[in-house]
Amino acid sequence: MDIKARIKVLPTTSGVYLYKDAAGTVIYVGKAVNLRKRVESYFRTNTASLKTDILVSHIVDIETIHTASEAEALILEASLIKQYQPKYNVELKDGKTYPFIQITKEEFPLVSVIRFNARLHKNIKAELYGPYVNPTLIREALQIIRKIFPFRTCDPFADKLCLYYDLGLCLGPCEGKISKEDYQRNIRSIRYILDGKKDDLYRSLHLEMEKLSRGSDFEGAARLRDQIRAIGALYSGTGDINYFKEAEQLQRAIGLERAPVRIECFDISNTMGEQSVGSMVSFLNGKPDKNNYRRFRIKTVKGIDDFQMIAEIVRRRYTRLQKENATFPDLVVIDGGKGQLAAAMKELKGLNLSLNVISLAKREEEIFTPGKRNPIKLSHDSLGLKLLMRVRDEAHRFGLKYHTLLRAKKFIGET
Repeated sequence: MDIKARIKVLPTTSGVYLYKDAAGTVIYVGKAVNLRKRVESYFRTNTASLKTDILVSHIVDIETIHTASEAEALILEASLIKQYQPKYNVELKDGKTYPFIQITKEEFPLVSVIRFNARLHKNIKAELYGPYVNPTLIREALQIIRKIFPFRTCDPFADKLCLYYDLGLCLGPCEGKISKEDYQRNIRSIRYILDGKKDDLYRSLHLEMEKLSRGSDFEGAARLRDQIRAIGALYSGTGDINYFKEAEQLQRAIGLERAPVRIECFDISNTMGEQSVGSMVSFLNGKPDKNNYRRFRIKTVKGIDDFQMIAEIVRRRYTRLQKENATFPDLVVIDGGKGQLAAAMKELKGLNLSLNVISLAKREEEIFTPGKRNPIKLSHDSLGLKLLMRVRDEAHRFGLKYHTLLRAKKFIGET
């Protein structure tokens, strides 16, 4: 297949492309939001660049690697440039300064973004990852990584806890809040991400989680489980910058210990008490996880009683999860006000479950929390509120679809 035919079948997703010469040597590595569109741009008649024309004249083969997000493509691009040292990647050849991520060689390494001339590479006492052409994107990607695997950024090493410790972005090595072994484990995970070694990262975390579970350190195992979920979000494309901002803002607004990874939301649909159904949708890292959607035909409630209907479907859902010894959500959202919230909390108490639960009332988009009389009112441009509304609206859509289906079946049966 010639080059032009090869380009026509390239994916239109984000990813990394590698150009190879006649000897099969990688001569250039690049990233793209749309692989086909980006590669096509090199082969236009007028590229307006002599360097590009020379590069194209040596391209004999193209290899592409699909990624789920631009941030992942950026990280993978840099690791491949480091691996292959391609001739035409001028970022490593000229005198310009580009951002690199450095991990210093210390007991508790500093992780930060720096700029320097690539010719000084041998004189720096740190591991370097990069260069990264887009400084804004790599800083945002590193912010996401830091939420999953906290690290220090103080230089020189601080002698007391700072704000980053309170925010959960640093684990306090300055005051011995984390052991050298545990800190280095985080650094090793960061290296895996920056080197593009996704499988090694998952394997390492799963083995450590199993070890902690066998030792009855269930809190530590749960922390690793959350890290595995968050890494899954980063690699699946669901862990985009906007979601992490939404979840972080929601965490602060309603007082959660950590940003929610999985959110489940319940809603009721009925027509004057007829064909009453309940719906539950599940969101993982801000995106619908449709394999975990559930719908319920109301069995124990007659007439119009939204409180008891909510109680029934909450009871059925979490009784099932208890029996299956399954993972519970980080946040439960009930469509409704104080009454619906109270009904759900009563059922969870009866099941001896302690979950984070709130309700969201449609009219004013007020957030009700257990034990508090007054609702939380967020501005309508709040990212945290937008996340809740997106989840609640999807639960309503899913429930209404099921309700409409049952009404149609009843109508057909009566005609």
